[in-house]
Amino acid sequence: MPVTRLDEIDRKILAELQADGRMTNVELAKRVGISAPPCLRRVRTLEDAGFIRGYHAEVDPRELGFEVQVFAMVGLVSQAEADLSAFEARCNGWPLVRECHMLNGEVDFVLKCVAPDLSTFQSFLTEDLTAADNVASVKTSLVIRGAKDEPGVPFEVLEERLARKA
Repeated sequence: MPVTRLDEIDRKILAELQADGRMTNVELAKRVGISAPPCLRRVRTLEDAGFIRGYHAEVDPRELGFEVQVFAMVGLVSQAEADLSAFEARCNGWPLVRECHMLNGEVDFVLKCVAPDLSTFQSFLTEDLTAADNVASVKTSLVIRGAKDEPGVPFEVLEERLARKA
């Protein structure tokens, strides 16, 4: 469903749930200005249509002992679709890889990895990632600190864009 088929209430529901996925349906309905039953129907429709992919808790990796975060830029030998898909499937099996994105440009993939310590990441790097089929090169960058980590989309930008079109 294109974004233009979402009305203002649907977009408000998505923005509110993106900010706080734990609120009750009653609270959500109050925030978006409708009663609870139609709000719940809208949420279920948004889920069914794929606008809401799930709900999760945001955990602090460092509090759980994952002190190391690394971005790995991966170049493959072959960019044939079968080889790209095989690498993506491989990434899905590596627990330390938390995100995998195919890129356009000098590298084929960027991976966001977490590990409890540098030794664990180094073992993953040498035994799994660089040893994987079709991997030609890996360049890594250790995260020193994060300045921004804001998942989701900026609904205010969407609303401004839609207002200009109206």
